[in-house]
Amino acid sequence: MKRTLLALAAAMYSCMLAALPASAEPTAKVTSLGTRTLPEYPGKEVQMIVVDYPPGSVDPVHRHDAHAFVYVLDGSIVMGLNGGKEVTLHKGDTFHEGPADIHTVGRNASKTKPAKFLVFLIKNQGAPVLTPVK
Repeated sequence: MKRTLLALAAAMYSCMLAALPASAEPTAKVTSLGTRTLPEYPGKEVQMIVVDYPPGSVDPVHRHDAHAFVYVLDGSIVMGLNGGKEVTLHKGDTFHEGPADIHTVGRNASKTKPAKFLVFLIKNQGAPVLTPVK
């Protein structure tokens, strides 16, 4: 059941990114690494995903309704929250999004090189990885 939910969450994220207009930049590939409940924190779980950004990839505006801890594995990415200052992260850099944050900027910093990052989410059990914001 958990594997089915993980696959569904990753597919929903990928589909949501794929729903961008045809003229949009390339979309990210999201791979779920697993989900674990947190018995010490009833109703909470941890989910880990890897995001592969092809060159020029751009995320739509979204939120996670979770604490999201990002670790850049390869390349460079640009992140921004709540319409604030954008931050460029490189291999080995980290970033945090809180449950109330709106992820207004998320993209590969390069138009020619891929980027890859790990996301560790602490969220409500069964909650989606990502919620689009209009």
